[in-house]
Amino acid sequence: MELEELHRLAQGIIEGSALLLAFLVVVGVLTIAVMYLVDITQTEQTIRRNYPVVGRFRYFFEHLGEFFRQYFFALDREELPFNRAERSWVYRAAKQVDSTVAFGSTRPLNQEGDIIFLNSPFPTLEEDVVEPRPVVVGKGSCTQPYTTSSILNISGMSYGAISKPAVTALAEGAGEAGIWMNTGEGGLSPYHLQGGCDIVYQIGTAKYGVRNPEGHLDDEKLREVAAHEQVRMFEIKMSQGAKPGKGGILPGGKVTAEIARIRGIPEHSDSISPNGHTDIRSVDDLLNMIDRVRRVTGKPTGFKMVVGQTDFFHELFRAIHTRGVATAPDFITIDSADGGTGAAPESLIDYVGIPLSESLPMVVDLLHEYGLRERIKVIASGKLINPGKVAWALACGADFCTSARGFMFALGCIQALQCNKNTCPTGITTHDKELQRGLVPEEKRKRVAAYARSVAHGVGIIAHSCGVPEPRLLERAHMRVIEAGGASHSMDERHPLPAARDEYAELIAASER
Repeated sequence: MELEELHRLAQGIIEGSALLLAFLVVVGVLTIAVMYLVDITQTEQTIRRNYPVVGRFRYFFEHLGEFFRQYFFALDREELPFNRAERSWVYRAAKQVDSTVAFGSTRPLNQEGDIIFLNSPFPTLEEDVVEPRPVVVGKGSCTQPYTTSSILNISGMSYGAISKPAVTALAEGAGEAGIWMNTGEGGLSPYHLQGGCDIVYQIGTAKYGVRNPEGHLDDEKLREVAAHEQVRMFEIKMSQGAKPGKGGILPGGKVTAEIARIRGIPEHSDSISPNGHTDIRSVDDLLNMIDRVRRVTGKPTGFKMVVGQTDFFHELFRAIHTRGVATAPDFITIDSADGGTGAAPESLIDYVGIPLSESLPMVVDLLHEYGLRERIKVIASGKLINPGKVAWALACGADFCTSARGFMFALGCIQALQCNKNTCPTGITTHDKELQRGLVPEEKRKRVAAYARSVAHGVGIIAHSCGVPEPRLLERAHMRVIEAGGASHSMDERHPLPAARDEYAELIAASER
């Protein structure tokens, strides 16, 4: 009896499976038939019209291509914007695992434009090492100057462009590492403040967070922001490396009620900043705005831009001398034309602006030429994610460096290139709660702090190898630049620091007296 029941049960399962299989086959055939009819009648895509159903695989494989190239086909030093070797170093540094390598470098040592540091026959001994010297920003120009010795800081990433857990982890990690965090142009959120880190408040072209209903700068809101002790400096963003001449872009799907409230804009509407400040149309306007923000807040104020038309700097520095050195910006942040962003027109990313490798030495040289180098501090930004690149920037004349994408990698970014789609698989640039679940601030803050410390430590190793006791003593003479053919040339000879012009040197000397 039991065998008969088992036999009937098995027979029933077989018949049920057969029916299910038949059902799935019918559904599959109908689905293919529908896709066939849709493809052959649509007029937008040629491949699908000429090769119905099968042509769809082309778009599927195109989507998967970037992931396969990243993990299976691209070599360690091939990918852009960051190759696997660069990303892997950040991951290891953030996780505090062994970052040594074996058997030799995979970095080619004959690529034109690359840098070689010159080791000293008498490197700095461990007992002679000193901490990076502190730098004072805004000395003599404002009531609350800012002093810090930090080397690599967090560049502008708005709350909105990145998620709540990402902002929280970055702020808490920055506080732990003793570095500053730039708010980006999206305003000051509670999550920036809860980490206890120093804050640089960025004023973008839309004046988010410090605007009146008409979109103009509001002095009272400026005072409210400046009242936070953690807010140490204000940065007026003129342009961004990834999109010079274009304002910030935040799709409406990412403009939540909270983000809309912080920015002072309507909920769920596209947040498109103007492509320039409507109240800054000249050098005098820029200096007037810097003076206004500095007077209202009492804190150091500067501006950020990617370098383009260089006549601007000559005009700016001449105007500073005409108006008085006290009217100068307290700092200039130089962004690179290969900077990152969540969304930008490809035409701007690919073709507009000067890379940091050329613009940083250029601006530093002009500051020396006009006798303003001591008055105006320089912040370098743009793909500075490892110790070698940060050391290069300091040796070229930068006082500080900032990075956004380096700290995104520390958070776990896998360079999925989906920042503009609200589908970031690591929860960094999405407001999808399910995707954000994987980013746990309590854990990621440790990686942010570890990464910042690892970069500073690595820069120190390079400095000590060159024979100086701390990174800010690195100079251009400590580097050589690889030329065409693989030979190298002294950076100090290629970009010698100019002396101040006589007329400006006399003006500076007179002002100091």
